[in-house]
Amino acid sequence: MGPDMNRRSWRWHLVIGTLAAAPIVVIPDSWWYTAWYDAIGLSAVAAVLVGVRLNRPRTRITWWWLAAGQLLFVVGDLLFDLHERVWKTDAFPSTADGFYLAGYLPLAAGLVLLIRARSPGRDRASLIDATIIATGLGLLSWVFLMKPAATDNSLSVVGRIIAIAYPAADVLLLALVARLLVGAGVHNTAFRLLAGSLSVMLAGDVGFAVLAQADAFTPNNAINITWLLAYVLFGAAALHSSMTALSERAPAQPRRLTRRRLSLLTAVSLVAPFLLLAQAQGRSGIDATAIGVGSIALFLLVVVRMAGLIRQVEQQAAQLETLAQHDPLTGVANRRAWDGRLPVEMDRARRAGTPLAVALLDIDQFKRFNDQYGHQAGDQLLKAATAAWQSLLRSSDLLARYGGEEFAVLLPSSTLGQAVEIVDRLRVETPLAQTFSAGVALWHGDETSDQLVARADKALYKAKQAGRNQVLPADASQGPSRLHQDPARMARLAAADRPMA
Repeated sequence: MGPDMNRRSWRWHLVIGTLAAAPIVVIPDSWWYTAWYDAIGLSAVAAVLVGVRLNRPRTRITWWWLAAGQLLFVVGDLLFDLHERVWKTDAFPSTADGFYLAGYLPLAAGLVLLIRARSPGRDRASLIDATIIATGLGLLSWVFLMKPAATDNSLSVVGRIIAIAYPAADVLLLALVARLLVGAGVHNTAFRLLAGSLSVMLAGDVGFAVLAQADAFTPNNAINITWLLAYVLFGAAALHSSMTALSERAPAQPRRLTRRRLSLLTAVSLVAPFLLLAQAQGRSGIDATAIGVGSIALFLLVVVRMAGLIRQVEQQAAQLETLAQHDPLTGVANRRAWDGRLPVEMDRARRAGTPLAVALLDIDQFKRFNDQYGHQAGDQLLKAATAAWQSLLRSSDLLARYGGEEFAVLLPSSTLGQAVEIVDRLRVETPLAQTFSAGVALWHGDETSDQLVARADKALYKAKQAGRNQVLPADASQGPSRLHQDPARMARLAAADRPMA
């Protein structure tokens, strides 16, 4: 089959299948009805076999499980008619019910595999959302479908179990469909066809259960069209070329709580109290236990969901704070973090009576290095240098990128001699055969942070003038750095040796 025919096959299947489903309401209850009905169901299974062969999805086992579930439903349809026409029994339950219920198992297995393949990791938010939806609608199913079946005295014990098992299986399937819809992954044509198939099937099951309770179901009832359309949509999803992308893992990203999703969760959470009001208004027997348990479960699930959102916001805030306090190239603290930390350490040193030293260091001939090897090499030098220096510092010390290739080091509880020794060890470990010049100043207790840094900067300038590749201590008697008071000298020095990276 050529590519064009492959692209058209799903449309032909969808159009012909939909047209074929419509006459089921007028075909007499006969073997013609059975053949017509089951042929549409088997065509969906055949479409999966053809679609997998043509499109070659990465995870074929998912489609095999889904097709197996549909095939068991078709077998159940055939056995149902055999009981009625050949064996002349309409007893409930029958072997047909066994195949119907068995069909939910591979269908659920296929959906679980599909969800796991699409999920980028532990998508806890989507799992909670799907559980909220399934809990709310499951409560409706219990009140209107399961409980009436459980209290139906006309049924045997096995009959009651089977009658409850149908809506229970639908609730399980609903939870998986909800998880598929709210989870990550592409929402392409094949996804919409598959989701539509499962949704129409669930709608048909609910409609049948309501009609069966009212003893109003007939073979020519329009509800049969929903199951046939579910078969048709399922086959079209398998034939569409985009089915190969359904199992692709989605990129990891935070799940947003959109207005549509919040409205849905709110509506589902209100199911229990509205049920309680409706039953109280009608003065019927109020199922307080089920509604109370459902209300508690929904409330707790929504609280857990909101707690997850709060944690997500807190984590994002922490990440933003980390980005605001760190240099994006080297990963060390930035100028903002330095300006915030220095006054704190000065206050701590004043109260504790301990020494405090600061150092300014500047990589020598960095402009020449950039011109010779390129700016990318210059960036690599800065990253490698900061990594080497950081490994030699104490946890209480702070290394910050002060600007360009200039860095500042904060050394609490260090005397001037100790600080010079520490910074000199950093100089020796500068990678790629490069060097730096540095100035170190010891805080004398009554100067401002700007004055302290200015003295270290003055010593750095003297180290540069003395030939570079050395660490010089600042003179405690020095006033504010004349370097900062002479813009012309600063410009000359920057042009010669201190370009931005």
